[in-house]
Amino acid sequence: MRRTTTLAWLSVLFLLLARAPVRASEACRESPEARIWWSPQNPSAGSPLRLMVVSETARVGTITVSWAGRPAQKLATVRRGGPPFSFSAELPAPVVGEVRVALLSGDEVVSCHRISLAPRGRAAPARVRTQAPGAWPVTRAWNRSLEDLYSAWIERLFDAPADATLGFPSLAPVVRDPERNFLWGYLGLREDDPKNRAAPAAVPDCADLPYYLRATFAWKMGLPFGLRDCNRGTSAQPPTCGALTSQDEPVAGNDPLDRFRKFLRLLANKVHSGSARTALGDDETDFYPVKLAREVLRPGLIYADPYGHVMMIAKWVEQDGQKGGRLFAVDGQPDNSVGRKRFWEGTFLFASDVKSAGPGFKAFRPVEKSADGSTVALSNRALAADHRFAPFSAEQASMSADDFYARMASLINPKGLDAQASHEETLNALVEQLDTRLGSVDNGERFMREKGNPVVPMPVGAKIFETVGAWEDYATPSRDMRLLIALNVLARLPARVSAHPELFVLGGRKPDELRAELEKLHQRRIHERRVEYRRSDGTLFPLTVADVYARRSALEMAYNPNDCVEVRWGADPKTADYATCKRHAPAEQQSRMQEYRAWFHEARRPSR
Repeated sequence: MRRTTTLAWLSVLFLLLARAPVRASEACRESPEARIWWSPQNPSAGSPLRLMVVSETARVGTITVSWAGRPAQKLATVRRGGPPFSFSAELPAPVVGEVRVALLSGDEVVSCHRISLAPRGRAAPARVRTQAPGAWPVTRAWNRSLEDLYSAWIERLFDAPADATLGFPSLAPVVRDPERNFLWGYLGLREDDPKNRAAPAAVPDCADLPYYLRATFAWKMGLPFGLRDCNRGTSAQPPTCGALTSQDEPVAGNDPLDRFRKFLRLLANKVHSGSARTALGDDETDFYPVKLAREVLRPGLIYADPYGHVMMIAKWVEQDGQKGGRLFAVDGQPDNSVGRKRFWEGTFLFASDVKSAGPGFKAFRPVEKSADGSTVALSNRALAADHRFAPFSAEQASMSADDFYARMASLINPKGLDAQASHEETLNALVEQLDTRLGSVDNGERFMREKGNPVVPMPVGAKIFETVGAWEDYATPSRDMRLLIALNVLARLPARVSAHPELFVLGGRKPDELRAELEKLHQRRIHERRVEYRRSDGTLFPLTVADVYARRSALEMAYNPNDCVEVRWGADPKTADYATCKRHAPAEQQSRMQEYRAWFHEARRPSR
């Protein structure tokens, strides 16, 4: 009994010592709760050394470096996230030998690690097995620390001030930028060098984007990765998937970059919008649903809407006084562009009663090496109790849309939000959506001009939302339906104050009083905010948000790239901006658009 008690006390003492910070003068020891990472994997003197410390608990800190007995030097440190929190810095030209890297909070060392740097130009590329049949060797297993690093890596890739508009023509400018990509050139293979023609292409679309990033991280860090070939489901059943395909899939060739490129092509051939819409209780899937909790919804998790669009969490902005919090996600488009979106009802569509989908926030299903060396995926049951990963939860399956959005509102703004500020945030999100649509319509106009105004074939029925080719690239049915939903959300916001007063700071007023104030504010602000679109003759034409509301009916049939840009912005033949219109969709397409109009009027996509 006494021996058991002694062992218990020793265990407690060990845990306390592992958690306790140490003085700067003490021995260098890395804390398991504040892991120190560096890039490239095999650094050399004279070349930039990127540093990142990732922690679930450390909220403040500065990265310091020292070598050859010199005093510690504080580096300019960027703090992001929480949780996990990350601290980033760069040592531009380290010297050969050993560098001591530490995260300091005040004068206490939170975590410390020593990194060896080879002489200039002598760092060996990362070891990449070429004789085995797989795309890359697995040298690590997924755990909490690596999941935290993955989240921190995603957040840094798409970091920008909260009020900035962030968009890229493709993913390439993101991963090719060493300021954004902490793992830039990590393997020493010039894998991210824009001048290297052998570097993997980075042009994933909406469905491929999360897979591309997860596979790239797994490849660089020597982790297992898997995906399944899924069908698209039916009107009464979500998609189902086949057997797991992993990095062990035989790939021809010895060049490591070529082998990874071939794996990415395999990935692109298998992944589609149905891959993320699988049923929430299904084990044979690439994603699994998680609990709606602030500590769970981290960068790198995805959001699958019921109709096929996929986004990836990129950043949280904490609520600060009267300034509201925000949740940002990034998504890819059919034209390969990548943009950042804020969470709101007009962007994150949710409906738990769509039989063809299992929607909501989901995490990548972890895969690991089994005892026989094969790659296997963890089950929902295992994930419900495995603390290395986001916990499995099917709670989203039983939520109404109203409950879902109320829960998310409480996570984003736990202190409640001023109603007027809430209206302004929602209006800003709507204007962002209009700005993004400007780019999409302009891309279609550019295509039509360059190709001599061809007739783009229009798919039949519900396939207008899911197809390939020029229609997928330049038509906007999904975007326009989201825009119509967004208009409805903003218009209903005053009524939401009455329905959910617990989400707002009432300031001593009754909900109905505040609702009346908000209705007056709404009418004023939609006349003040505006966008400009470029007409067929190249001139700019302004539209207020109030104008867009007035054109809602016309916007139900404004998604066809065969129509002139004026029609695509809902211009009536009697309005001044319509005069420059010179192109119209064929009569047969217009007839079918009229037939499909009810989908947009009701803002509800049809079953497949």
